[in-house]
Amino acid sequence: MGEIKKISTVHDFNELLGVEDQHPLVSIIDFSSYPPRHLFRALLGVYGIYIREDEPQNVVYGTSKYDFLGGTLIAIAPGQISGAVDIGTPVQRKGWALLFDTELLRGTSLAQRIHQYSFFSYEVSEALHMQDTERDTIIACMKQIREELSVPQDEYSRTILVSYIEVLLNYCMRFYGRQFATRRMESKDILIRFERILSDYFDRGEQIEHGLPNVQMCAKRLALSPNYFSDLIKRATGERPHEHIQRFLIERVKKELTERNKSISEIAYGLGFNYTHHLSRLFKKVTGMTPTEYVVALNLK
Repeated sequence: MGEIKKISTVHDFNELLGVEDQHPLVSIIDFSSYPPRHLFRALLGVYGIYIREDEPQNVVYGTSKYDFLGGTLIAIAPGQISGAVDIGTPVQRKGWALLFDTELLRGTSLAQRIHQYSFFSYEVSEALHMQDTERDTIIACMKQIREELSVPQDEYSRTILVSYIEVLLNYCMRFYGRQFATRRMESKDILIRFERILSDYFDRGEQIEHGLPNVQMCAKRLALSPNYFSDLIKRATGERPHEHIQRFLIERVKKELTERNKSISEIAYGLGFNYTHHLSRLFKKVTGMTPTEYVVALNLK
């Protein structure tokens, strides 16, 4: 896979590309403005938003092979691997990049909300495929940031830069929402597979050894990142995957309560709960009744 370079700062990235620093914590790069260079992979210590406008090509990006198309947007968070494997000859890159350091956000409201932009934790195969108008909007935001970087810095510069970055991130959220909405068949298929994973998990008795199913396990079996999986299910059903799992569990509990002559503790341990009171607490949270109250109510009908 080749050497993985370490990029701890925006300056490190600019230096690798031969780009002059305009700001110690922010950089906007129009790749087509620079000569061909060897590709490289790097462990980033900063946030990155990339727009790929190259000809379609199968490259290794991060740890996965992926066929990038023009207008693909990829978001990388600190601690993730970004880039492509060197093919031995310089490549003329096309597209744009925004790099910004967490230090830029320190003390701002965006620093408190940056975790809400869940697409930073999506796998590369879950990248945003932008429509032409969406691509133009994101590039316009990047040009606006670049223009702000070109003027002398003053006491307002940081606030303005953070505001522009937040606008760009909000557009990314909007466009991902459009992508989820236009992929309803994919969402329906994943929801069906999600249900099957839960059913198979209990039918095979995996809960006895591994405990209750969780979002990370389900996402892994669906070959999705937990954040992408969570956002997709939320948009398809109106609830997060962990809420869906809870409802699934409660339906299993109800079935056990009505069909089998078992104590609540036997049901709890049989379904993978560590303690009986964990089941009772969840059951009441979802149904408004304890398991015992539920059984009594059924018998009174």
